[in-house]
Amino acid sequence: MKSSITQTNKLYRLIVISIMGTISVLLMFLNFPLPFLPAYLRIDVSDIPALIASIMFSPLAGVLVVGIKNILYLLLTAISDPIGVMANFFAGMFYIVPVSFLYLKHGTMKSVLNGLVLGTVFMTVGLSILNYFLFIPAYSWFMGWEEMSETVKLSTVLVGILPFNLIKGVIVGIVFAIIFTKLQKWIKRN
Repeated sequence: MKSSITQTNKLYRLIVISIMGTISVLLMFLNFPLPFLPAYLRIDVSDIPALIASIMFSPLAGVLVVGIKNILYLLLTAISDPIGVMANFFAGMFYIVPVSFLYLKHGTMKSVLNGLVLGTVFMTVGLSILNYFLFIPAYSWFMGWEEMSETVKLSTVLVGILPFNLIKGVIVGIVFAIIFTKLQKWIKRN
């Protein structure tokens, strides 16, 4: 009896994670640029399903949703931007994991809000570092451009990447906080 309950719980988690990954990739296509930042940096709320899964189950569940989202996006866009997909995966992971850890440890709205702030900081700093050392040089190589100077890389990070991730973290955080207040009782029950 206990074995069938465990199998049912695992199947339920797998189904929810898969559905959240699918919803997440659809939300990824609903994006918009910010007028004062480069047009290739586009805001979307596709991390919200991953946040919900990570709070319902575990940080790993949220990371799996982000992974599913990015694999599906890569397949749907015919592998046109593998570096951007990798950057999006790391951004989601940096953002989701602190929220999940804090909520699963304390189980309060305050822990969610603290996690969203911490996730925004981790995503902003982490993506700034990764862009400077990995993603911008990879884009240069992938596009066949000559290697960017340190000044160009630094200004790209400070003027584009850093403010973009900070703004994205705040926007996604506000939307998620509103959704979470409506779902909190349901999440605790389930």
